[in-house]
Amino acid sequence: MIRRPLFLLLLSVGGTLAAQTALRPEDTPALPAEEAPAESAAEPATPAEPPVANWVEAQVELHRRGYSCGSIDGVRGAQTAEAMKAFQRNEGLNPTGDLDPGTRELLLLTAPPLTAHTFTSAELARVEPVPDTWLGKSQSSGLHHATALEFLAEQYRANPRYLRALNPDFNWDDLLPGATLTVPDVAPFTSPLKVARIHIRLAEKVLEATTEEGRIVLHCPVSIARNVEKRPVGELKVTVVIPDPDYTFDPAVFPESAEGQELGRRLIIPPGPNNPVGLAWIGLDRPGYGLHGTPDPEKVGRTESHGCFRLANWDAVALLSLVKVGTPVVVEP
Repeated sequence: MIRRPLFLLLLSVGGTLAAQTALRPEDTPALPAEEAPAESAAEPATPAEPPVANWVEAQVELHRRGYSCGSIDGVRGAQTAEAMKAFQRNEGLNPTGDLDPGTRELLLLTAPPLTAHTFTSAELARVEPVPDTWLGKSQSSGLHHATALEFLAEQYRANPRYLRALNPDFNWDDLLPGATLTVPDVAPFTSPLKVARIHIRLAEKVLEATTEEGRIVLHCPVSIARNVEKRPVGELKVTVVIPDPDYTFDPAVFPESAEGQELGRRLIIPPGPNNPVGLAWIGLDRPGYGLHGTPDPEKVGRTESHGCFRLANWDAVALLSLVKVGTPVVVEP
């Protein structure tokens, strides 16, 4: 990954690169060396890690620390507010969900919020349309990203509309290897902390993996079952953890699917980010129930499932690295 200072953002304009000045309020252009005033001992030094200045920076930094706020879009929505509250609780602050002064003192920007991504031939070779039917999906070699925009949005946890806004002159329909775009600077989340249990709060549609002492290691939005009777309340346990799972399509589980009823048989759907359970499956000790990814991160916490707990792929993969067989899962009303 190529890192750039915040004041230099690379945008692709018809296959060429252009520089865009984007100074934060506290940034000032440097004077030429011969005109630079002598440094005053009374002036405080610029902090190496400044407080976040806006909601884009806050979302990026929260993601870096394991507080997933859904897709990065620069807006203080409900999921961003819940992620901020989780950070504030961990730090002993009043959980307002806002960028108040006390929060700004502790939520410091560990790196510039934006960076550049240059597409490779290998990445573009894996972009291919996803079949519309269950039968078509079952006959695919793998359910990869359908578009370059979808790939980039999931890679950097960004709302597709926000990526388009960051790169307004980019032609997404004429993409070649070497094309460079501006993206949020986030990476897959890992933690050395040991997770003792998972908490799922149904009313808030959030999941939190915590240590034995109750410190939050990972916080993320979650979708829950549409039918109340299919929402298990109480303590469950993890029984299996599977990266890149396949999926068994069972027509009995999808009575609303005309294709499923016509097929009348089960199908094995191959792995990939567009697999119905995404990039991770964490099975629970209740038949048919689990925590898993989804090909539709924008819908997590906003739509409901048939019974399982759905996470964005990036959160499901992060959770997979933190839990093991036997980890308790406490589901609260």
